[in-house]
Amino acid sequence: MSQVQTIAIAGAGIGGLTAAALLADLGHHVQIFDQFDTPKPVGSGLVIQPVGQDVLDKIGAGEAARAKGTPIQRMLGHEADRQRKVLNVWYDKSTDGRHGLGIHRASLFDAIYQAALSRDITLHPNSQVTSVTQGTLTLENGETHGPFDLIVDAAGAGSALSPLTSRPLPYGAIWGTVDWPETDLPGNQLSQCYRRADRMIGALPIGCLPGDPTQKAAIFWSMPRDSFDTWQNDGLDAWKAEATTLWPAFAPFAAQVTDPAQMTMARYAHGTLRKPWSPGLVHIGDAAHRASPQLGQGANMALLDAMALALALKTTEGDAALALYAKARRWHVRSYQMMSAAFTPQYQSDSRWLPMLRDRLLYPISQIPPGPKVLTAIVCGTMLAPLGRLAHCQSN
Repeated sequence: MSQVQTIAIAGAGIGGLTAAALLADLGHHVQIFDQFDTPKPVGSGLVIQPVGQDVLDKIGAGEAARAKGTPIQRMLGHEADRQRKVLNVWYDKSTDGRHGLGIHRASLFDAIYQAALSRDITLHPNSQVTSVTQGTLTLENGETHGPFDLIVDAAGAGSALSPLTSRPLPYGAIWGTVDWPETDLPGNQLSQCYRRADRMIGALPIGCLPGDPTQKAAIFWSMPRDSFDTWQNDGLDAWKAEATTLWPAFAPFAAQVTDPAQMTMARYAHGTLRKPWSPGLVHIGDAAHRASPQLGQGANMALLDAMALALALKTTEGDAALALYAKARRWHVRSYQMMSAAFTPQYQSDSRWLPMLRDRLLYPISQIPPGPKVLTAIVCGTMLAPLGRLAHCQSN
């Protein structure tokens, strides 16, 4: 094993807490700095893919996450006007096979947070990191901490430490959490409805919240990134009428939204750091790369970054370890960034011809072997080796 280091992690999110647990397991002295008085998640539901679940298992959070989440075996989407399928992706059709995990961010966070707390890790709340100089952190209140041998930037898309300049995507979505209702929609499936590419409605079963056994659903509605105020001004009744006209099965989900505050606007961007490290500083998760959630890989990428970083530091140290981390993740990140850039306009844009291409050419081709297996590998996160040559280090 490489030399024991003092490591600071900026951000107690999914990636930061996972990195903290993995690095503590290697014997490093880890401190986490987070802006909140108590670390907490932001957002609604998501899908943890099989590669992400492997990382959760590595830190001992997998069982707790699966106890709160819901197995997702299929992603199915249809076009509103003619009711024809335009998305059909299976994981493993056997009930005990590999599958996605639909889960609320609060439940996922709780599982990872408890795993991190079981290690000898120091957590600094109310400590937003604003800059780094020669291994020393400066906080928003002017305090300094350090020096550290390594600083891990896991502060997300709003990181003050990341030099990433991303391109705003024209479409975002509003997200909310409701109870899973009486419905004919399968409880093990992400279901979506589209009108061309300018309307997308979704319902994802996400299990239950910490301390609440009620089964929940994450619902979302796609819209241009600057349309949230218009949506609010138009009123909930107008939105519900449009959504349920497009997709009648969405009615029992929409009926539970009685206050616009139940829906939160999420805006997305696309960009990747060409070199996600500099001496003594490394970026992971959204601080290193950002994309739309169309492929369901955001949280999984942060989990994989954390694992790759830990394996790199297990193999070597210093700048060599950071370069090894970047190399191990390079092609997996780039491939999913390229696919996200290609797929997203087919489902979220003002284009008229891209949805026609999607529905009449790309979808039929995707259902012809080996198309289904390729789609499964894409959503599972295994189309390329997610940890590169570091994968062999996991069992060593």
